[in-house]
Amino acid sequence: MSRPRVVAVAPASPAARAGILPGDEIVSIGGAVPRDVIQYRLLVDDADVVLDLDRGGLELQIEVAKADGEPLGVEVSSALFDQVRTCDNHCEFCFIYQLPPGMRESLYLKDDDYRLSFLYGNFTTLTRFTEADLERVVTERLSPLNVSIHATDPEVRTEMLRNRRGATSLRWLRALLDHDIEVHGQIVVCPGINDGAVLDDTLAGVLDQFPELTSLCVVPLGVSRWSNEARMRPHTADEAAAVIAAVHDWQDVYLPTLGHRLVFAADEYYLLAGQAFPEPERYEGFAMHEDGIGMARTFEAEFLGHVDRPTGVQPGFFAWVDGAPAEGYRAPRLSEPAAGRVVLRPSANAPVGVLTGPLGAAVLGPLVTSLGRREVRVITVANDFFGGNIGVTGLMVGEDLVRTLAREPEGHRYLLPDVCLSQGRFLDGLAPANLPRPVEIVATDGLALRAALGPGASRRARAEAGARA
Repeated sequence: MSRPRVVAVAPASPAARAGILPGDEIVSIGGAVPRDVIQYRLLVDDADVVLDLDRGGLELQIEVAKADGEPLGVEVSSALFDQVRTCDNHCEFCFIYQLPPGMRESLYLKDDDYRLSFLYGNFTTLTRFTEADLERVVTERLSPLNVSIHATDPEVRTEMLRNRRGATSLRWLRALLDHDIEVHGQIVVCPGINDGAVLDDTLAGVLDQFPELTSLCVVPLGVSRWSNEARMRPHTADEAAAVIAAVHDWQDVYLPTLGHRLVFAADEYYLLAGQAFPEPERYEGFAMHEDGIGMARTFEAEFLGHVDRPTGVQPGFFAWVDGAPAEGYRAPRLSEPAAGRVVLRPSANAPVGVLTGPLGAAVLGPLVTSLGRREVRVITVANDFFGGNIGVTGLMVGEDLVRTLAREPEGHRYLLPDVCLSQGRFLDGLAPANLPRPVEIVATDGLALRAALGPGASRRARAEAGARA
């Protein structure tokens, strides 16, 4: 078990006034040893907290004068201080198994930890969930959680997870719902395994066994060129259309029965099938936006100026947990100082290239065309690094951007969405400074892109959209 290490102290905070310094290791709080940032937050919530610290081998005890509920003002080094609960499933479709060699070690960690589900929106299969976990979730109201279902048929789920506990672990989902824990479900559809009649059976099983689910997303598997699973393959256009049809059919069942549509198909299905995205109101608040459900519609609304704030990633519990580090999807996209950030201000007529993955290009293309600005174009970055059917913008890497930008002219503005960066680096370890053309890094939402393209972008886009209507 590691100790939480102080990485930052807010100026003028109770911690700063008490003399806590970055680098201090927290041995205990009020005599208790926290095992994760959730427990840490509860311990430092009280008034007048006593901390035992290790400062470079020197043991200190510091009493922090603070009001009950007042933030301590400390950011700690990690979310979990004990061992991460790793995943003991061996799913054929697991993307961790499909990563190329040589990437940073943390990317190969498979977790199945309900605490990371609560803090960061990770999905858990519940195959390692226990009675003690249930007691803690219920007692501390660790809600919402995200649960991977994949199939409600015990044999199919066991086969998909390659884990005999797959047949029984959904009993924990039932227990969570019985205790009013908010749960979002996920089904990763693998062609020929849990699509077709199995998908219908699963959606019927959800209605029968887990109708209290808050939402349920149906997403396609990603297959990189590094996959060695013979049965795993991308969906065909017809298979994608069949998944959409099944989801829509079950929405028609769920809506009158449960009062909401419950299940939604990922945007990728509509792109693959060549079908229009559902209208925004059919997404019922975009509860699973982070899982690729309704991203295209929210981006469109942002780009056209129909909303005044990004829909984007939901802030989650970590945003208000004093000290919880931002990790995973919610990690800072740029390091401080912003690695490689170069903001060019050429003439107003300088050509603009918007860099994006193949799936992003399918969404951005019509929106950029609607501007009527010939100097603005979408540049599709093929993902040769991962290969296969990987086309999401968030998995763009430096190697592929280097190859793409080397073919582009100098002197243009190149806009790079920040979703492909974590702490200022791409997944392959390169940074924007390594690219052959300077880039402007913009937030991955329609409002940010509209602002980067300059005044009048949304006005022209709305006018064009109205003309098409």
